[in-house]
Amino acid sequence: MNLFRLEGKVQHYAWGGYKYIPALLGITTTDQPAAEYWMGAHESAPSTITTANGPIPLNQLIQRDPANLVGPATWKKFKELPFLFKILDVRDMLSIQVHPNKTEAEKGFARENAEGIPLNAPNRNYKDANHKPEIMVALSEFYLLHGFLPHEQLHHVLDSIPEFTSLVGIYEKEGYFGLYKSVMEMPQSLVNIILRPLTDRMIPLYKANKLAKTDPGFWAARAVLNDPASIDKIDRGIFSIYFFNIMQVQPGDAVFQDAGVPHAYLEGQNVELMANSDNVLRGGLTPKHVDVPELLKHTRFEGVEPHIIKGDVSTDGLERIYPSPAPDFEVSKIDISAGQVYTHTAAAAEILIVINGTATIIGDDTLALTKGQCVLTVYGASYQISTDSSVELFKATANI
Repeated sequence: MNLFRLEGKVQHYAWGGYKYIPALLGITTTDQPAAEYWMGAHESAPSTITTANGPIPLNQLIQRDPANLVGPATWKKFKELPFLFKILDVRDMLSIQVHPNKTEAEKGFARENAEGIPLNAPNRNYKDANHKPEIMVALSEFYLLHGFLPHEQLHHVLDSIPEFTSLVGIYEKEGYFGLYKSVMEMPQSLVNIILRPLTDRMIPLYKANKLAKTDPGFWAARAVLNDPASIDKIDRGIFSIYFFNIMQVQPGDAVFQDAGVPHAYLEGQNVELMANSDNVLRGGLTPKHVDVPELLKHTRFEGVEPHIIKGDVSTDGLERIYPSPAPDFEVSKIDISAGQVYTHTAAAAEILIVINGTATIIGDDTLALTKGQCVLTVYGASYQISTDSSVELFKATANI
């Protein structure tokens, strides 16, 4: 067989929504948030593959014949399925975060192993030895923080917001690093003194719907209102809301996050594709472990001009491919109408998910696919996808 049905794993993180992923998958909503839907072979939550001999975790299936399933070139380079494919439903803001590069991830993972820190320990920074560049494609209007503001914009923020004027001298003397180190290491009492008047000004405007979502005050107010602990301890991650770019991304547009670029998802639904890793260094807006020295060690302290990726349309007009500088992954969006046929041969293992509509995929086997259903295509699989009406799919593969 070269086509397999794949069933991913729902992750119930506190920031997730309750309706989008259950509606996509056709499952019953529960009192647990459905934040992410994982499709891949990560050891912590491998997808299940339906075979003639019954269900099997994808990571175990790969071990049976890795080169022929993943692809010889991909297996030689990565020794694993190199990507993790996700659907995200962001109801509340995610933590401010940075991902390490490959070399630093290997060092950090080995160091924490040597220190005897369990993989599931709350103070663990490195869950694996891999880097975690990632690309997201918006499924709805989507908001995120992405990298530090360019110099002139950041200087204007510090100058124009009364509570931040005490930080101007630090920034002018010590730049991005000195500014961020200052607020991340600042005593909590001083964090409260600076941020309390600012958020107190923003909250009435937020409640009166007078703040646009492109205004950092909108997210600062929401962060305080959503955090019971903020009565005594305002989250220093609010500094990042003001220091970083706020991006507004429309459906079908993409954003790439490289190692070291600080970022945080704020609201919306997206498709996300990343290297096969779960390494996150956090910097606020979270009750989870925040390791400031480790965060500062891996953050890129430079201004970022936000870049929205529109993608490149294939010659047949059916596929929009979003270019990735990472060899681990490539994501594309496939739109097919009645009478059209998408024909392809997989250069490496692929995972496809139907976002809207129905389709039939024909390879060595024929599978009917409806909304939320997934398929794994192995290396070398030649297949066709067609529909009686219309279908929207996303495809993940290695960038080989």
